[in-house]
Amino acid sequence: MIIYKVFEFLDLTGWLVFISVFLLVADMIRNRSPPNFPPGPRPLPLLGNVFTGVDFKTMIKLSEEYGPVFSLRRGSERVVFVSSYKMVKEALVNQLDSFADRPIIPLFHVVFKAIGIALSNGYLWKMQRKFANTHLRQFGGGKKTLEKNIEQESTFLCEAFQEKQGMPFNPHYFLKTAVGNVISCVVFGHRFDYRDDNFQNLLRLDNEAVLLSGTARAQLYDAFPGLFSYLPGPHHTIHANYRAITDFLEKEVEAHQKNWDPEDPRDFIDTYLTEIGQRMDDPKAGFNIESLVVCILDLFEAGTESAATTLRWALVYMVNYPEIQEKVQAEIDRVIGQSRQPNMADRPDMPYTEAVIHETQRLGNIVPLGFPKMASKDSTLGGYFIPKGTVIITNLATVLFDKNEWETPDSFNPGHFLDSQGQFRKREAFMPFSAGRRACLGENLARMELFIFFTSMLQRFTFSPPPGEMPSMEGLMGFTYSPEEFLVQAHLR
Repeated sequence: MIIYKVFEFLDLTGWLVFISVFLLVADMIRNRSPPNFPPGPRPLPLLGNVFTGVDFKTMIKLSEEYGPVFSLRRGSERVVFVSSYKMVKEALVNQLDSFADRPIIPLFHVVFKAIGIALSNGYLWKMQRKFANTHLRQFGGGKKTLEKNIEQESTFLCEAFQEKQGMPFNPHYFLKTAVGNVISCVVFGHRFDYRDDNFQNLLRLDNEAVLLSGTARAQLYDAFPGLFSYLPGPHHTIHANYRAITDFLEKEVEAHQKNWDPEDPRDFIDTYLTEIGQRMDDPKAGFNIESLVVCILDLFEAGTESAATTLRWALVYMVNYPEIQEKVQAEIDRVIGQSRQPNMADRPDMPYTEAVIHETQRLGNIVPLGFPKMASKDSTLGGYFIPKGTVIITNLATVLFDKNEWETPDSFNPGHFLDSQGQFRKREAFMPFSAGRRACLGENLARMELFIFFTSMLQRFTFSPPPGEMPSMEGLMGFTYSPEEFLVQAHLR
């Protein structure tokens, strides 16, 4: 009765004050951190830490202030960031099963729908990943066939460079087409010409989506998807681009269905269509046409973006460090010569080239914040309690630049991967493909592509900047960390 009387005498201002206080108290109760949860900057009521930068450099500064395991709040969702080689290894390797799930990411869920390979969980994820792993290795004779595809594509790439006749050009989409064609041969059974407008448009749509996905405005959608669905912003462009890409992929699947012969599979799509028929009694495994399209998108993005971006960084570094480019070319001339193409059998005899490729991956820092993971059970990390369902982001940049692991972490130094005798040495803190159960599915393919494409380019050409246009070594932060657009000249050796 007393509460009723109070409400009766409240004016508009009083109501606004009451509602504000109520929302603040509700937010404090709802978003109260569990005991012994990782520390972090104080969140704003209702909003959390949405005004904190989303780039890896900001996360590095926060880790220096709050420690290698700290937290932020995006809206009502708590996110734990893990930094340094020691802590990332603890999370991904030592606690192999604790942080292997994927959270729902609203920005991508619209398209990927928690099916396919990259963003699925549980039994469905295990079945889809196992199938992709098996058939990527096995299709067409396995590793040697993939190697031949890469060697053939490297020829097309070098021919495209040669057509520029030493004049300045942007290598971005030449490299992306070359790498994209390798996975296209595996998935679609054919490659695309470098002048194919439809394929070039596909690559540009994907590149735009990748860049926009890393912006602060796009990630606001993840914090407040219900609200931002009705507001303008880059998330609409990202979703539109992915819809156009999936339309392209659906047409490829439809074309395969028209002349599909289960007894003679030509590629990944054909093999998956057969699996759909054989898994009719196991719907939880998720084998259907919708999942096939998402799997293709997963494979295409994983098989194109990181390797192509790494090769772009390689050209940036070779142009900025011509003395290193000369040493790589000297090793190529000594081991391979000019009369034949490079192949994977050459790699053990080329430690310096291998070191340069690894250092490009390290300093290039292609996926600095990895891909979000989620605690699959209540866990402890760095002495802090991590409840089941908490989003985990591993700052791989802090692993690749860890001052305790690398002699000159902020410099391009191939010596990081060479021993005192000049032989290649592996480094445990080298994690560009992440680690653990969610490590990159295409790691072996990417390693082959990087070695063959890189050595083929430097065997045929010397790369230099146009006069007065040295490529910047500062990158652009999207979902991946990529070079700014640049021009280069490719001179025949």
